[in-house]
Amino acid sequence: MLYFDHNATSPLHPAARQAWLDATERFIGNPSSLHRVGARADAALSEAREKLARMLGCDALDIFFNSGATESANTVFHHAARTLAPDAEVWFSAIEHPCVTESARHHFPKRHRLIPVTRAGMVDLNWLRAQLRSRRGKAADSVGQKPEARSQNPPPLLVGCPGLIAVMAVNNETGVIQPVNQLLKLCRAHGIPFFCDAVQALGKLPAAGLGGCDWVSGSAHKFGGPRGVGFLKCPSKGRVEPLLRGGSQEAGRRAGTENVPGVLAMVAALETREQAMSDARVALRTKFERQLLKALPGVEIVATKSPRGWNTVLALMPEADCRARWVVKLDKLGVAVSSGSACASGKEEPSPVLTAMGHSPAEARRALRFSAGWETTEADWQQLLAALVQAHREMQPIRPK
Repeated sequence: MLYFDHNATSPLHPAARQAWLDATERFIGNPSSLHRVGARADAALSEAREKLARMLGCDALDIFFNSGATESANTVFHHAARTLAPDAEVWFSAIEHPCVTESARHHFPKRHRLIPVTRAGMVDLNWLRAQLRSRRGKAADSVGQKPEARSQNPPPLLVGCPGLIAVMAVNNETGVIQPVNQLLKLCRAHGIPFFCDAVQALGKLPAAGLGGCDWVSGSAHKFGGPRGVGFLKCPSKGRVEPLLRGGSQEAGRRAGTENVPGVLAMVAALETREQAMSDARVALRTKFERQLLKALPGVEIVATKSPRGWNTVLALMPEADCRARWVVKLDKLGVAVSSGSACASGKEEPSPVLTAMGHSPAEARRALRFSAGWETTEADWQQLLAALVQAHREMQPIRPK
């Protein structure tokens, strides 16, 4: 099977597999135990934490390990709901992953707001700047301070202003790289905590600098680590309200015995990816897109004018017999891809990402996502292209002679 669904999950990297096997033999103790066997496991966990912190550019004490991005997002908004002012809002981009949008809406059902995105799939920085400037100005006026006056302690935000802003680093559907540095700078200027879901960025883009964000989440299985392991980078100051209770593990931020083999495997995988960063893979993606547009008239590649990750292509395919789903047809041809919407079901809503970008529901239902891996070759891209051409041919309705 030719695998082009790495954004959903990636195969276990050999380095991660070996690290996991070694850890299960060497570190058999509970890291919370006081005996030497437990101490060795705790030391291995601390070393892994230090390595991850160096890659992110933060203090090791800011990181705690968990089950992955979904738990991280729920922890962030659980914490925010218990620490922000009763009238504070949370703002998140209209293209966030469901683990962010659903947890935000759960904890802030009437106090959340979507940050719009452009047709190119980028967070609308101009909109965000204008909104924050307007609210900051009103807040300054309310305390007798001129809007243009600057100080180390900016005036408090008014009702309807964000107490937390969340924007992902790389979109999981389009591959568009979001302006994290500019967003972080903007949040800093207004004294607003910033949460970055870095799941699709880690292992594909350098991790350096992400540690500057207040909150950063990651999942091992997206870059060659095992499933069910991840981390959350937290603010350096202040206590984190734990989502899971029952023990004092991870400095009281996440109860439960730590998965030492899983954590060591995750860090080993990320180290391997960090050492193999290369821009050469972009050329393979670009060549495939050019050939696809030529081979199948009517195809549209989403967000071509935006900076995108090297591995992701989101294409709006030509109109075809909707009774035959693209994903199923390609699966029969030996290629695994994903779709933003299954048009055959008639029940699934169009992709919120594409609709937020201004695409119609009809366009969104034609979307296919191809997400390559680190070992994907040019021959693999060519095989994918051939399968798409064949699938399109077989999906055309039979016309009477």
